[in-house]
Amino acid sequence: MKKIEAIIKPFKLDEVKEALQEVGLQGITVTEAKGFGRQKGHTELYRGAEYVVDFLPKVKIEVVLNEDTVGKAVEAIQQAARTGRIGDGKIFISNVEEAIRIRTGETGAEAI
Repeated sequence: MKKIEAIIKPFKLDEVKEALQEVGLQGITVTEAKGFGRQKGHTELYRGAEYVVDFLPKVKIEVVLNEDTVGKAVEAIQQAARTGRIGDGKIFISNVEEAIRIRTGETGAEAI
């Protein structure tokens, strides 16, 4: 099993969710996040005072899936989240040792 974590722009969430559903994924976890990478934030004016906004709003998507569907899921995320501009986000893939469904006690692939 693998875990995909994707950090994307918030307005791309619906497109990514739909793309993952088309690939056949049933469940995702979404968390609101803030951060910055190469874009380094930006400056804004508020009541005549200029201030730096270091952390930009992002959305973190987490999906645990079987290894055979990782490629399709990653491609779906890339296609749906891409704007072509800086700050589109990142995708991280890691191994998952075990998954357990709390309600039934199912483990492994059956739990996801």
